[in-house]
Amino acid sequence: MTICMPPLPGAVAEILESAYQIGSLTLNDRYVLMAAVLDESLNCSDRSAMDQLLNAIRLGYIRLTPA
Repeated sequence: MTICMPPLPGAVAEILESAYQIGSLTLNDRYVLMAAVLDESLNCSDRSAMDQLLNAIRLGYIRLTPA
């Protein structure tokens, strides 16, 4: 039995800020962002920021790290 908890308020913004500063997104960060999207708990500005993050990954500005 798995218990799924929604991400903490502000976690999405903190992860996005960290990804832009460091230039990478960890596996844990990706799981938190996935949980936020699947939980449909993103407000409009967070969803827009997620779109920008995905675009930055696609263009190679942010890389995905395995750990």
